[in-house]
Amino acid sequence: MKRLMCLPLAALLGGSALAQTSATTMKTLPYPTTKKVETVDTYFGTAVPDPYRWLEDDRAEDTKAWVQAENKVTHAYLEQIPYREAIRKRLEVLWNYEKFGAPQKQGEWTYFGRNSGLQSQSVIYRQKDGGEPEVFLDPNQFSKDGTTSLQGLDFTKDGSLAAYQISEGGSDWRKVIIIRASDKSQVGDTLRDVKFSGIAWKGNEGFYYSSYDKPAEGSQLSGMTQYHKLFYHQLGTPQSSDKLIFGGEQTPRRYIGAYLTEDERYLIITAANSTTGNELYLQDLTQAGSSIVPIVSNFDNEHNIIDNIGSKLYIYTNLYAPNHRVVTVDASSPGVTHWKDLIPQTKNSLTVSTGGQKIFAEYLKDATSLVLQYNMDGKLEQEIALPGVGTAAGFGAKKEEKELYYTFTSYVYPSTIFKYDITSGKSTVYKKPNVQFDPTLYESKQVFYKSKDGTQVPMIITYKKGIVLNGKNPTMLYAYGGFGVSLTPAFSTSNIVLLEHGGIYAVPNIRGGGEYGETWHRAGIKLKKQNVFDDFIAAAEYLIQHKYTSHDYLAISGGSNGGLLIGATMTQRPDLCKVAFPAVGVMDMLRYNKFTAGAGWAYDYGTAEDGAEMFAYLYHYSPYHALKPANYPATMVTTADHDDRVVPAHSFKFAARLQEDQQGSAPVLIRIETNAGHGAGQSTAQVINQQADKWAFMFWNMGISF
Repeated sequence: MKRLMCLPLAALLGGSALAQTSATTMKTLPYPTTKKVETVDTYFGTAVPDPYRWLEDDRAEDTKAWVQAENKVTHAYLEQIPYREAIRKRLEVLWNYEKFGAPQKQGEWTYFGRNSGLQSQSVIYRQKDGGEPEVFLDPNQFSKDGTTSLQGLDFTKDGSLAAYQISEGGSDWRKVIIIRASDKSQVGDTLRDVKFSGIAWKGNEGFYYSSYDKPAEGSQLSGMTQYHKLFYHQLGTPQSSDKLIFGGEQTPRRYIGAYLTEDERYLIITAANSTTGNELYLQDLTQAGSSIVPIVSNFDNEHNIIDNIGSKLYIYTNLYAPNHRVVTVDASSPGVTHWKDLIPQTKNSLTVSTGGQKIFAEYLKDATSLVLQYNMDGKLEQEIALPGVGTAAGFGAKKEEKELYYTFTSYVYPSTIFKYDITSGKSTVYKKPNVQFDPTLYESKQVFYKSKDGTQVPMIITYKKGIVLNGKNPTMLYAYGGFGVSLTPAFSTSNIVLLEHGGIYAVPNIRGGGEYGETWHRAGIKLKKQNVFDDFIAAAEYLIQHKYTSHDYLAISGGSNGGLLIGATMTQRPDLCKVAFPAVGVMDMLRYNKFTAGAGWAYDYGTAEDGAEMFAYLYHYSPYHALKPANYPATMVTTADHDDRVVPAHSFKFAARLQEDQQGSAPVLIRIETNAGHGAGQSTAQVINQQADKWAFMFWNMGISF
């Protein structure tokens, strides 16, 4: 194949010299005139103006006009950066390698995902032993622009039927299409308006799925989706006749999930009202007319049934074990008082999976993977030898399998698929990506630093070997800090652009995440949320103090809850960094619970209605409300017009007020992706363009000359 030729960025950079002409000398940006309205809410006697409330209506013509006007300013600014196209071309070259997903056996076929390099969406292939691969599903054929994506594929136990979910324009609302695996012919009608749902097949007759009532009035993107419902769909019948199994008016729950044990004896139902903690229910499907039995009837902790042998249930839980454990119990008396430890809690946070009649305990040891293999009686058999310090995932397989596939990655180790022999414990490389990156030239170093209250926080810093610590290295500091989500080492093709030219990528594992279990998570929620921001600010100060970078060369970035993190950091410490990238962020902490499923985030955030203390706390750090006239860093807010998880109004309102309050010369832009959602399912071209704009904006505003 003829390779696309372009000058290496090092030649374009001209070393690390500062540009004599840069973003700061550009003409004052012609921001749109954003109207303000007289809207005031009163919370516990405090009047809170909301002058940009009108931007919450994504259907309004004036909102659409504002989006177009802002995008025009943003695109005009980015187009003036002389090396933006060179960065985009370099990313295109870097992205253009064959990518594979870990295979899985379904019936007589083995299925796997493959992207030839720059395809908008990965293609699902299948092959029989010794046979040639053939295309099973090609999501690139779903839409002309590549923005309709595959978001789920579930097979019957015998592999003869499959149900796949598609997302249009990045929306969380899905369509479900059922096909025969043999000839891919459709079975029955397409199910519509399915959201936050898996597919749980019951034999070949039908399946369980979950959804909400779609908002009947107002915006379908921002309207509240309050209560989940679990349905059973019988093949060959219309969706309108699907049977309600759980939820609705009798048992209103915000999130409901369902799955079957592998032997299809039990239906397992999880129900929750927030993103942390769930009830657990069980139904014996071998007994006609059996009732749904509660195992745990509160939302205080997390529990899932991971396997069964006959009536013996294996439960993964953090009840009395904030780092999680595995217990067993008989289905005839499944209550908590009968639980027996199988794999007790340790000092490391635990997740588990099963395969080949084994339990794989995947521990986080200072945010990196340690994987142990147990038999079903809880006896330790072996530690899985990983290729390095990083992240291993995917140790799931069916009970009869003798081998499984897992992936391993780190910040300097491109994601590689390994085949694992369950009996011998031997791993062999199955698929290794041919990405243009030499890991031997780079290193990732874990450090520990003190946060404001003295808490030790880990951070992994990645850079090219031999880097000079002179405070002039362009650095990207990225974090999340919420919902018990753990940020573990993962390779990023986009980051090569930064690393190969002397840049630094740093990721602190701040509180609010799950790196040290539920205790670490709860140390960063509600009235302790400031710990999250303090941890992040302390990470930046560590990098500056140790000369990795300085204010003039530091960028901060985060998305979703991480977008909130960046917004809060900017407003509390506008002097901290040169560039900021708040992406699809939760920016209005007084109204986040009014949109889509936002009310389910209250466990982490609390709400303004909870009481005067909670309101005052949220009001103090809410990025939209905390803005005031100041010299803010160069900022590019990013969002998408079809984001129905963190609605774009958060970013719209924040950007409008930030443009109003910016006292310095640094630009404030908002980049609004069209026909896209919260991130999942974006086409390769969309991702490359967005990353190119991000790096170009960062380098330009740091004054780096190409």
